[in-house]
Amino acid sequence: MYKIVKSIDNGLTELELNNLEKGYWLDIVAPSEDELQEISAATGIQMDFLSAALDEEEKSRIEVEDDQILILVDIPFFRSNKEYDTLPLGIILTETGIATICLEANGVPADFGSHNSRLFSTFKKTRFLFQILYKSATLYLKYIRIIIRRTDELEIHLRQSMENSELFNLLDLQKSLTYFSTSLRSNSIVMERLLRLRNASATQHLIKVYEEDEDLLDDVIIEYKQAVEMVEMYSHILNSMMEVFASIISNNLNLVMRFLASITILLAIPTLISGLWGMNVHVPFADSPYGFAIVGSFAFVVAIGSAWLLWKRRMF
Repeated sequence: MYKIVKSIDNGLTELELNNLEKGYWLDIVAPSEDELQEISAATGIQMDFLSAALDEEEKSRIEVEDDQILILVDIPFFRSNKEYDTLPLGIILTETGIATICLEANGVPADFGSHNSRLFSTFKKTRFLFQILYKSATLYLKYIRIIIRRTDELEIHLRQSMENSELFNLLDLQKSLTYFSTSLRSNSIVMERLLRLRNASATQHLIKVYEEDEDLLDDVIIEYKQAVEMVEMYSHILNSMMEVFASIISNNLNLVMRFLASITILLAIPTLISGLWGMNVHVPFADSPYGFAIVGSFAFVVAIGSAWLLWKRRMF
């Protein structure tokens, strides 16, 4: 699936693949093989560039070939089961336009539409590129703050009752932060490469950086650095929380086992005494009509004494 638009004075206008105009933006989502072939034939974009973002394991990078630039970054993605993940987003710059390609519809290209068409221009490819990267960075920060709030809520629940479902939710959030941390580090390397690439003479015709674009690129780098710092900090916090709760669970298990051991000891005492007096030999009080009461009272007193001793030693 794909959509082609171009900025005009009063918004955006849609174009057809067989009637492209300079300054177009081609937004591609989960394309079929036939669509990729059609797009490559119509735009001249290399198939390797188009298919790079369709591999979930593809690493962030920049490639320059034949008057085309591929900028591959990882963007945050919210899944339906309250998990956060990352997906590769390919941004391809050519002499006539810009293309974005991703495996699934996401909040980065979707934020650029008719509702805010005055805030971007498909003709200004470099600025549009930086705006896409800026949106990706702010989306990271948004999801990180949501994860932080969710972590605080889970911590409150876990302080009250240690349920497996809450611990699994905490583990999912920890995995999400791990994915974010890895992707943000890779994206930061891409930003550094982009800084060097903007002044390269071989790419001046593809990336033209003006003064206002410099400020926008600085904002992108600052947002990514902030996201990296937040992810690292809260990853450490979440790891510490998991270790603390694991220690609490282990400690609670020890308390339960100690309580059960104490109960076993208290039950074993009257069982032992009754077993001794139940043997088929002559025992004290065998001929007394009060023998059962005496033996039962003795067992009860010994059990109470054992319970008091265990309580004094804080084992009960």
